[in-house]
Amino acid sequence: MPGHCVLRAEDVVKTFHRGLPPRRRRIDVLAGASLMVCRGELVGLVGENGSGKSTLMQILVGLLKRDGGEVWHEGRMGYCPQQPMVWDKLTVDEHFELFAHAYRMDDTARERAVGALLAELQFERYRGYRVEELSGGTRQKLNLALALMHDPAVLLLDEPYSGFDWETYVRFWDMSERRRNAGMGILIVSHMLTERGRLDRVYELGAGKAVEG
Repeated sequence: MPGHCVLRAEDVVKTFHRGLPPRRRRIDVLAGASLMVCRGELVGLVGENGSGKSTLMQILVGLLKRDGGEVWHEGRMGYCPQQPMVWDKLTVDEHFELFAHAYRMDDTARERAVGALLAELQFERYRGYRVEELSGGTRQKLNLALALMHDPAVLLLDEPYSGFDWETYVRFWDMSERRRNAGMGILIVSHMLTERGRLDRVYELGAGKAVEG
């Protein structure tokens, strides 16, 4: 059963301005979006392209400043962005070392977590490969593993399965359900979510607001 809240956004507002005066335009992307994720929940956030899903995600993880509203989270946070946050000239192992340092993980904890994730996502043989040598799907596996390696209390996933083959796509959902059942709170963003039956709740983002449906 879901536990207490680990992520909450209330009345989040975000406006962008485009162009130069006198043709400067105001674009209201978020107009009071609210949502919550509890421990032991797998929550979806859906909406059409341009609805503001990625903007809201970036605000939730602190990468983008909000113009209004409140955001709160509890415990460690993991974030898997739509575009892999990786560097072409670094190897897979070097990425794990870099992120482990940022997460303040010691060598033992890092190796235990990395070994498990490499096996779970089945890309152990790529540890010594540079990112520029990886396929798009393998880059996305690394992207996901980096978000999971510190065992976050809340995990935010923005189009996490982009580039996955069918086998990895199914494995992704199995991984997500196991972590949900172990108490992790997970928010998954998609423009077209076909796996609603796997989710505990779904928010639909439109007209700048998130409505639970």
